[in-house]
Amino acid sequence: MRAAPTPGTTASVRSTTSVCPTAAPRPAAPERRATPGLPDPQSQSQSQPQPQPAGRSQRLAGVATMIGSGLSTQTGAAIGSLAFPVLGPVGVVAVRQYVAAVVLLTVARPRLRSFTWWQWRPVLLLALVFGTMNLSLYSAIDRIGLGLAVTLEFLGPLVIALSAARRRVDICAAVVAAAGVVTLMRPQPSTDYAGMALGLLAAACWASYILLNRTVGQRVPGAQGSAAASGLSALMFLPVGVVLVLRHPPTAEAVGYAVAAGVLASAVPYLADMFTLRRVPAQAFGLFMSVNPVLAAVVGLLGLGQHLGWTEWASIGAIVAANSLGIATRRT
Repeated sequence: MRAAPTPGTTASVRSTTSVCPTAAPRPAAPERRATPGLPDPQSQSQSQPQPQPAGRSQRLAGVATMIGSGLSTQTGAAIGSLAFPVLGPVGVVAVRQYVAAVVLLTVARPRLRSFTWWQWRPVLLLALVFGTMNLSLYSAIDRIGLGLAVTLEFLGPLVIALSAARRRVDICAAVVAAAGVVTLMRPQPSTDYAGMALGLLAAACWASYILLNRTVGQRVPGAQGSAAASGLSALMFLPVGVVLVLRHPPTAEAVGYAVAAGVLASAVPYLADMFTLRRVPAQAFGLFMSVNPVLAAVVGLLGLGQHLGWTEWASIGAIVAANSLGIATRRT
């Protein structure tokens, strides 16, 4: 939910989704961050030299930064939800898109005038996916809570990672993940199917983001393509901001919550992942990103009082385990 970085799953991530600042040919695990809304740092790191073996202190620093990045992403989403009563999910997402655009445009400094139509086409699609991914995720958070929404969104990069699987262990991981999803979405009197559908839409958008990010990385140098897409996505939400200000002037507190969500779920994860990917292997990064649904559920419980039943926790655990199994057993 890492523009943010966002925020990828195993082969890319990461939101979520989502984070080294050069676009990459091949995507991987969540920001979504999902962080969703920022270029996937793990996928972009493929275009840069792999990190050299680091000392113990550097590895510990990398692990600490990964933990901080994940907590920042989920805490940002939780804080953003506090502004829902005033701004609604669409207003919070609009502010988050503005923050993500400022961060990426400042870091990447894209040369927009040099882009050809061949380069602009995937960038335009990526901009549309940026906005839709974050809007569907935050709308799902509003209806079904942070933990379940992030878990469902996480299925996007997981499907990408397992789609080309040929090993038995990958098939087992897919079965485990499917069992978790079926358990999460089992019919109950209190089931919010609209919220579930929004979570799955966020997952589809994250999967599309990973594939589009690969194309953008092949056609546009560095992070210029992702930065341009983020800027365009912010422009698409500009009318939303104008309407909110004119029709329902927001309170300073609500705007503060939304800005905090943009900083914590976009800017902090993006910069933190740039630091991390220089100190830990991409596989270790992807493996850690697998625990983001758990972090989201914990933050939702402690920060928002969103309690989950044992079946929901079991489902989240199954999906996380499936992704972790796929990454941990993958040969590099």
